[in-house]
Amino acid sequence: MPRAASNGIELEYETFGNSGDPPLLLVMGLGAQMISWDEDFCEAFVDRGFFVIRFDNRDVGLSTKIDAPDVDLLAAVSAAAAGGPVDAPYLLADMAADAWGLLDALGITRAHLLGASMGGMIVQSMAIAHPERVLSLTSIMSTTGDPDVGMPHPDVLHVLMEPAPTEREAYIEHSVRNSRAIGSPEYFDEARARRRAALWYDRCYYPQGVTHQLLAILASGSRSEALRQLRVPALVIHGDADPLVDVSGGERTAECLEGAELLILEGMGHDLPTHYWPRIVEAVCALASRATGA
Repeated sequence: MPRAASNGIELEYETFGNSGDPPLLLVMGLGAQMISWDEDFCEAFVDRGFFVIRFDNRDVGLSTKIDAPDVDLLAAVSAAAAGGPVDAPYLLADMAADAWGLLDALGITRAHLLGASMGGMIVQSMAIAHPERVLSLTSIMSTTGDPDVGMPHPDVLHVLMEPAPTEREAYIEHSVRNSRAIGSPEYFDEARARRRAALWYDRCYYPQGVTHQLLAILASGSRSEALRQLRVPALVIHGDADPLVDVSGGERTAECLEGAELLILEGMGHDLPTHYWPRIVEAVCALASRATGA
């Protein structure tokens, strides 16, 4: 797959469809590689007339890894909870600049943006930095960075805090267990989760990147006031059964983005089961049509 120089680093990326079609940038979440955007999901947007781009964020997959000293993650989480400063090797704004740099490298001036979880935070930050380049913004199962909304439920905190095992089979079991804990209760597919975990491990095992990205989230603070200043076509999608980013995070995001549509999906957790793909694709395409007058 190709790599692009961006913001002083290199990003691994892949495209689907015709480069002459409207671009749709997909931004993945915490520690998740671009292959977490299922190829069939990408092709569903190609079939609707989009040029789809997926990529590995910094510190994950085959993109540049950031050299940084080890940190006490628990201490950082405690500091953030107390409203104190958090030292991080980079911020969400830097990851947003990475993504804009990728689009620059591809010769794309304006794009539709779609982000999931931390990816939602990144596309929000992209829009804050360059609203004039945003054709539309979709934030899925994400939040604004406000400490009173979007917090994980206590029984799934281990998903964020437990270190991943180094041995392949143990890693796969760990990943499947975590995916089940945060996923959609009625639509969790263990076989699919197991295949995905094996692909993640074989493609790139780099747990330090998860810590760095989590620090970036903690250190970046609230985006609410900046989001309230935006005037971009926006859609917020969230599951009402999401235990990792409580649905209040999506509600606050939609509240901050003037004119945003809020789509709450019944029974959806912190994942993207195939059951929900048709509704998500349809909603994103409808937003794009409204945004461009197509």
